[in-house]
Amino acid sequence: MSVDTRLPVADAASVRRYARDLARRHPRMLWSALTLHVLAATAGLAAPRLLGGLVQAVEDGTTVAHVDRVALLLGGFLLLQTVLTRYARYLSQVLGEQVLAELREDFVENALALPVGTVESAGSGDLLTRTSRDVDQLGWSVRWALPEWTIAVVTAVLTFAAALSVGWWVFLPCLLALPPLVAGLRWYLSRARPGYERESASYSQITTTLAETVEGARTVEALGLGADRVARGDADCRGSYEAERYTLRLRTVFFPSMEIAYLLPVVGTLLFGGWLYTRGQVSLAEVTTATLYVQMLIDPVDRLVSILDELQVGAASLARLLGVGQVPDDRTVSGAVPDGEKLDAEDVRFSYIDGRDVLHGIDLDVGVGERIAMVGPSGAGKSTLGRLIAGIHPPRTGRVTVGDVGLVELPLDDLRGHVALVTQEHHVFVGSVRDNVVLARPGSSDDAVRAALEAVDALEWVDALPDGLDTVVGSGGRSLTPAQAQQVALARLVLADPHTLVLDEATSLIDPRAARHLERSLAAVLEGRTVIAIAHRLFSAHDADRVAVVEDGVISELGPHDDLVAAGGSYAALWESWHGKG
Repeated sequence: MSVDTRLPVADAASVRRYARDLARRHPRMLWSALTLHVLAATAGLAAPRLLGGLVQAVEDGTTVAHVDRVALLLGGFLLLQTVLTRYARYLSQVLGEQVLAELREDFVENALALPVGTVESAGSGDLLTRTSRDVDQLGWSVRWALPEWTIAVVTAVLTFAAALSVGWWVFLPCLLALPPLVAGLRWYLSRARPGYERESASYSQITTTLAETVEGARTVEALGLGADRVARGDADCRGSYEAERYTLRLRTVFFPSMEIAYLLPVVGTLLFGGWLYTRGQVSLAEVTTATLYVQMLIDPVDRLVSILDELQVGAASLARLLGVGQVPDDRTVSGAVPDGEKLDAEDVRFSYIDGRDVLHGIDLDVGVGERIAMVGPSGAGKSTLGRLIAGIHPPRTGRVTVGDVGLVELPLDDLRGHVALVTQEHHVFVGSVRDNVVLARPGSSDDAVRAALEAVDALEWVDALPDGLDTVVGSGGRSLTPAQAQQVALARLVLADPHTLVLDEATSLIDPRAARHLERSLAAVLEGRTVIAIAHRLFSAHDADRVAVVEDGVISELGPHDDLVAAGGSYAALWESWHGKG
């Protein structure tokens, strides 16, 4: 099953480049940890030498005192290795935590910089999986797998060097392990990373389906789509099962073949060394020492191979996290300064899917301080046009400008000073009411916050909260009603003080009477500012300077309310229908 995650995945070269960059950020701690690991591994190499010498001494004849001295030396080196290993692991763990913290910060920075259009088209499932499962997998790799793998590499290299120091002949039995090791690693590595990336992508698909089902639970129930959603979830689970089955098969083939590769050098060293001993070419001490060294190689090599699987999982997760930073920006900052606040849309076309435009050559000029109401049937393109006017999406063709400068040519911080969008979708962050409002302008005074809340008729209920502005709201705190949450979102806009506001059904969750009062309050606060209101309640159209009727991706009518009613077109029909219901 092929799963399209939409968000890109970094290639192997990008992952290696990022890893090298992380290593360069902490040279002192990295080299200190490596030095301690080398010293610990070196201390562990004393045992085979001492035991080999002891075997030879026993054969030649020795004393109890000599055996005691060897035992004391073994204990001393073991204690030294334990102490060095303890501090080496501690330093590695600290380094791992610092690296993981930087990885998380980089990921959050990249995620927050994603174009809104990319986030919407990718869906929440992929990004949530990268934020949760991939970060956890990478954390495990950085905290445990990478330090252990480093220890195993250092130990294996030094042990192999110590084995060769016994005599050149030790190299020959060690060669027996190379063919199965090389063949097994090449087979495994060529398949592991794509397999684990596919496995992670399957989790993204499951998360996406679950999120859509939960978010649209009422729609699913109303339209009787339960069976369809269950079937889709089952299909996602089957895809995940197949992906995990594939990686499991890789492991069940790879690891047993490696076990054979470990044993061949030990058996070969013992047999070859014994043959050389019978010929008088090596001593018993050398055969014993070499065999013990080759036996010691099994543990670090086994850890290298075992942890390699964990590192493949971590590398796949890192590639997915880095991929978020490789999403191309949807704006090109030109450095031009807008000459005024006049908004214009010229021959604007836009498509979410290539070849299927939802806006077809729209032209719209918005005067400074003008109030425009954008109305029309659902799916006509009102919200899409509003997003283009707010600079959320770049047009496929044409331009949307403020002061003759394209909105996608302005840095985001500058853009939000000119035009801002507020929709019926809103979010209450965990924190106080004050924290939620000052997000729009950090450092604002309590007087400014209260003024913003008063402007949207929210101050009365905020003052009635147990701790007023200090009341904790959001997940785990006091729950706000949808209307209250929407008022908080509107208060942020008031505090942000943009020149132009695009209101996309911003008061849809507030009852009509309260919404009418709230919009009048906003009108007083936003006097002299440009307002583009996208709404299904036509009383806002009645108050507007002009009304734009959007149908099938084009503006079919544009003019003052009275003129459009008198013209007897689409708007007149909408007004009559709504007014009759009212």
